[in-house]
Amino acid sequence: MFVKLYRRMQDEADRGPRRVYKAGWLFKDDKTSLIWDAPKPVSFDHPRPATTKSALSCPAAIEFDRRHFAIPCPVDLRLRMVRNAQGQLQLTNVDGHQASTRPAGLQQILVLSPPNEWRHPERPMIQLVTPYVFISDDPLYINQFPPFLHYETQARPGVMLCGRFPADIWPRQHMWAFEWHDLEKDLVLKRGEPLFYVRFEGGDPAAPVRLVEAEKTPELESFMRSIVDVTNFVNQSFQLFKTARERRPKTLLVEKKQK
Repeated sequence: MFVKLYRRMQDEADRGPRRVYKAGWLFKDDKTSLIWDAPKPVSFDHPRPATTKSALSCPAAIEFDRRHFAIPCPVDLRLRMVRNAQGQLQLTNVDGHQASTRPAGLQQILVLSPPNEWRHPERPMIQLVTPYVFISDDPLYINQFPPFLHYETQARPGVMLCGRFPADIWPRQHMWAFEWHDLEKDLVLKRGEPLFYVRFEGGDPAAPVRLVEAEKTPELESFMRSIVDVTNFVNQSFQLFKTARERRPKTLLVEKKQK
């Protein structure tokens, strides 16, 4: 199977250059943006394989990995769910005064969703606010996944809520949403380790995606403001996609010049 896949990839390469999709990333706000790193292509520092038959040489695995970009976690956190005197669940920072993140800073990026918005009454949902926005002038969808390609020494006590939407017409700020299943276990997040992945998909599944840092142009900023907080007014924001596509400026992605 892998031999056939490799030959097909070689045949495609021999036909000439393929289309390359282009996507951009930027920070919505510059405040405290130094704690957030650029998205990184998923890669691993493995030793050189002893044989060409190694899994490291598998073209299918290589093709799969390289299409994912990791968003590193910006802070070290050990979080716990506890019940107060009224039996309500509350989120606490286990490290307290020894934590590297002050309570005021944590309140700016971490939110415990109200219980009526949980999917299950005994599974609290928290959200970590990130500054990342992704945009494209190509018809691309962006997918948000948990970091399933990386090994976690301490498994997270729940599941990440994944999402998918069109990056070319919906440059929204990304959130990391987590549904807490095992309330007896702490949620441990470590700075520098993958918080989540993003992956792009277009009409041509064979086309590679080039991710670049985007310029925050006036046109992009204006269009981003037009979709901010629309969920406060409509239940299904996807119904606004047609209008967003009609009002979208012709060009939103301008690659940032590197200094």
